[in-house]
Amino acid sequence: MTRPVSTAVPRRRPAYRAVLAVVAGSTFLAMLAYSGPLGNVVTLSQAFGSSRAGSTWILASMSVGLAVTLLAAGVVADRIGHRRVFRLGAVVFTAASVVSALAGTTPVFVLARVVAGAGATGMIATGLGLAGAVSAHARHRATTATAWSAAMGAGIALGPLLTGLLDLIGAWRGFYGLLALGGLAVWAGTRRLPGGTGLGRSAPSRRFDLAGFTLLTVFLAVAVTAIVEVRAGGPVTATVLFAVAALLFGALIASQRIGTARLVDPRLFTHRPFQAATVAGFGTGIGVVATMSFACTFLVDGLGMSTLQAGALLAAWSGTSAVAALLLARHTAKVSATVQLVTGLGGVTVGLALVTGISATSGIGRLMPGLIVAGLASGLLNTGLARQAVATVPADDAAMGTGANNTARYLGSSIGVSAASIIATGGDLVAGWDRVVWLGAAASLASAILVTILSRRARTSPAAPPIRSPSSPP
Repeated sequence: MTRPVSTAVPRRRPAYRAVLAVVAGSTFLAMLAYSGPLGNVVTLSQAFGSSRAGSTWILASMSVGLAVTLLAAGVVADRIGHRRVFRLGAVVFTAASVVSALAGTTPVFVLARVVAGAGATGMIATGLGLAGAVSAHARHRATTATAWSAAMGAGIALGPLLTGLLDLIGAWRGFYGLLALGGLAVWAGTRRLPGGTGLGRSAPSRRFDLAGFTLLTVFLAVAVTAIVEVRAGGPVTATVLFAVAALLFGALIASQRIGTARLVDPRLFTHRPFQAATVAGFGTGIGVVATMSFACTFLVDGLGMSTLQAGALLAAWSGTSAVAALLLARHTAKVSATVQLVTGLGGVTVGLALVTGISATSGIGRLMPGLIVAGLASGLLNTGLARQAVATVPADDAAMGTGANNTARYLGSSIGVSAASIIATGGDLVAGWDRVVWLGAAASLASAILVTILSRRARTSPAAPPIRSPSSPP
């Protein structure tokens, strides 16, 4: 008797792999764009004749675009379709990269980079949901998280290396031309993406909250700008912007309490797993991401390295992160995402502690152990964040969950880098580096403790059922 053969898996597997390739490729491209100026901000500042404030905005511009639009992009994608927002994001990213390559002044370049960040959000916020829409199999979900984490680490590793190499031949504009070509390639691959809204089968029935969406976007824009202005040396401007941000935040809260429409299900904000994932995202940004974002400045100005040398050393952290995500994939799938988050944050704390005590005569070997430990932990941490960003929200809100988690990451990064610039300036940069690193380590450890507390309360609370929409997988 011939055994019937199911064709469900063979039909789904090629589609899943094609979608995963597009999602991972877009994440790699976004992180490549994000990290590139970390390695050659000095070159860019000289090319544009930038002031101190201008140099700060060159470094922060894409982070601002990401932090301001990620959550909003996720909310919109869950309403109008993930593929539509992904395609639009690829187009905007490509156009902004072209403008960046052609820019001749600091304001034009900064504006183009902010727009590029907004375009990247369309891809980042929707990627995990698009992969999940093709296959909800547990093995595929773990593979998606691993690929996303590895792509992120690889992009951050290669960005400063590539800009450092292009600096050697005076071709910094070529980096943004390559980004534009990458954006076109991602856009071409969107025909492989599934339609619909992501993990859910149909768009949510609740009304779109236009007032809340507007207030959220403007609030984040003002708040992140205020944070950057603190770093740029504009205390009066920063104070005014913080006051405006506080008023906007109050208006946002009022709109969610009084209005009939809601941006997200209010129950999410009392949902412990969602809280834990958001705390972990914020802790990642204000801890290891902020510290490593400041590292190139320290390596170049404090230790006298070239931009290429600094980028190569930074790759010891980010490259290890990418490799760790791949090598640990088989084992991490067997443990909970909470264990990954807590272990990752704890490992980052240890890794950062190991790169303290650096002197002007320290060799590269003194930094390597800490960077590798932090890289291994970051690979584990990023994989856990990718899993929890989708798993802790209803299926129809997959893009919002990803957007919220990454918004927390980039807000944390903006705050952390601003704090680093303040506490490391006005004296010996080498001594300031220790203060920056201990701040990052303390923030990482505090986040690990808080995630542990929230996760334990989620397990012991009888009134904390998972929030699921009707279309959520069991």
